[in-house]
Amino acid sequence: MKRLSLTTLLTPLLLLTGCGGGELDNLEFERISVSREVAIDKSEGAPRCTVDLQMDFLGEQYGEVAKAINSAVVNKVFYLENLSMKEAADSFANKYCRDYVKNYAPLYREDKADKKKLAWYEYQYKVSTEVSQERKGVLTYFINLEYYEGGAHGISQQLSMNFNKATGRQMALADIFVPGYEQRLNELLLEALQEKTGTKNLDELHEEGYLYSMNIFAPENFVLGDDKLTFIYNPYELADYSKGKIELAIDYDDLEDIMK
Repeated sequence: MKRLSLTTLLTPLLLLTGCGGGELDNLEFERISVSREVAIDKSEGAPRCTVDLQMDFLGEQYGEVAKAINSAVVNKVFYLENLSMKEAADSFANKYCRDYVKNYAPLYREDKADKKKLAWYEYQYKVSTEVSQERKGVLTYFINLEYYEGGAHGISQQLSMNFNKATGRQMALADIFVPGYEQRLNELLLEALQEKTGTKNLDELHEEGYLYSMNIFAPENFVLGDDKLTFIYNPYELADYSKGKIELAIDYDDLEDIMK
């Protein structure tokens, strides 16, 4: 899956987008950076909460397309509406840090004598984004989440959003497939998982730790590539945490009978 990372670029990213008449539109993404850090209390060496948000957005010059894409991303990442990307990131970071102190400082005061428990209170929340163009007229926006909120390990997730570049409208599976597509798509995904894991049937998948307590499904977390459709499964969605992120790709030729 071809991706272009924005985190490595020092200048704005120019994406060439197909449009009517064979002309090209340049979509110039800008980036906002929001960082916050707060100690759980004023004692020396107290655990800290850090928030680091690196978000790409379209400027106002792109009108309704920018509004649609930016708003969808803000809602997906921050569960907020009617705010700009910068306003939403600031609001989220401030609230996350306030809630950290409010909710966990009392617990920390009870545990601070036990040095083994101090690591439980080292909270962090990171977001970075990427933008990719493979299929004509489609913009894929990737959201990479990493957070630790106590427990045995942190959580990493990748979310994808596909947008129609002409309208800014987010595309769902129902926009791509004909009604009743689910059964056939699940069959293809099961075949893709078996091929990826070198298994021959569901029993062997279970033995390898896949689909042990869930059935195969098609998530809305997908990427419309140039010649294939890729589904992204985050930890715990198809297997336990140790399997990590799983990507299953299906060629469009194999999907022809259920695509619109």
